[in-house]
Amino acid sequence: MSTTDRIVVVSGARTPFVRARTVFSKMSASALGGITLRETVARSGIDPKLIDEVYMGIVSAPAEGSNIARESLFDSGLPPTIPCTTINRYCASSAESVAGIVAKIEAGQIEIGIAGGVESISSIRALFSQQATDFFSDIAKMKTTSQKLNHVMKFKPAFLAPNAPGITEATTGLSMGQSADLMARQFGVGRQEQDEYAVLSHQKAAKGWEDGFFKSHVIGVPTKDGTLIDRDTDIRSDTSVEKLSKLRPVFYKDGTITAGNASPLTDGASAVMLMKESKAKELGLTPIAAIRSVAAAAVDILKEPLLIGPVYAIPRALKAAGLGWNDIGLFEIHEAFAGQVLSTFRAIESDSFAKEKLGLSSKIGTIDPSKTNPHGGSIPLGHPFGATGTRMVLQTAYGLKARNAQFGLISICAASGLGAVLVIEAI
Repeated sequence: MSTTDRIVVVSGARTPFVRARTVFSKMSASALGGITLRETVARSGIDPKLIDEVYMGIVSAPAEGSNIARESLFDSGLPPTIPCTTINRYCASSAESVAGIVAKIEAGQIEIGIAGGVESISSIRALFSQQATDFFSDIAKMKTTSQKLNHVMKFKPAFLAPNAPGITEATTGLSMGQSADLMARQFGVGRQEQDEYAVLSHQKAAKGWEDGFFKSHVIGVPTKDGTLIDRDTDIRSDTSVEKLSKLRPVFYKDGTITAGNASPLTDGASAVMLMKESKAKELGLTPIAAIRSVAAAAVDILKEPLLIGPVYAIPRALKAAGLGWNDIGLFEIHEAFAGQVLSTFRAIESDSFAKEKLGLSSKIGTIDPSKTNPHGGSIPLGHPFGATGTRMVLQTAYGLKARNAQFGLISICAASGLGAVLVIEAI
């Protein structure tokens, strides 16, 4: 990636992240996405007609408008002539949106693009079986009343039993939480350690709001009943290890993952505007940060822990950025589960993992807690799947400024054994 004419973030915004089926339950994914697109453009101050393309990530796209990037654009009021693409790379979807826009700018295909993501868990609907779908589809095809009546006689009440939405790997048959619980066991991460990590993350996120850090990029969203939601709703500043220790394991009776040390199901959206540094200068814009490098990795989930992918991508991202582990002043690690984060730390600090799995001579590095998720992560902030990547880009960009650090590394694990890593540079 060029270091002479860097690709920079010039503006961005995110909604508050809220627990699913609460204050954003009446807002569609496109409405949330549209708000962040509109605000990202407004904050840049540029003519919307200059925007060449929009990429947005989502994991659970609504059936009535599965190209959520396009639907969000319509809701935003921005010019309908802007091409839009929707990306699903699970929890790394909006990180891949950033990578896609960066690649198009580097290739000279576009000059200005917006990358973002959205998730409305509140809007996910239950599905019906294939047998029920076929039954009702057959009725629609029949032309005579007698044919339809004869077919209706074949109806079974069981057809109406819904398949509740869930997060299960088709390949392994395990839920994300089950896989994370097994991962924690493999890396020797205990329950108390996970609860302690979760409490600390909540405390850091609460302090981030108290100090005004999040006001730099989190915007207020009015709900249909006129209430202004201007803060993440799941942060618990008063939580404690004692409180979390009373929660029962969710996935296995002898497991360690609970509702308290895992990220909640969340609604929210985020977006960033990207262009070359020379273009920003031409438009009179002051960049927030630059994208130094991006990398992706995948593992065989029948042989490796589901959420270990980022560890394989970190060396690639550092090499592409021309940096070493000790050059990084800020680490933003996605917290799907405390057990997953701590397992990732174990792998990063393991000489044997580095040699046997990564082909390195020694461990990737040593975790410095003071440099890691200083404003909290997905456990307290929430995790709207498609929006987390660009949330982390914004949080890293503004976090580098707050800490007067030069380089930040973003690590995101994703379903099906995927990992995404970005290196961000302060400007």
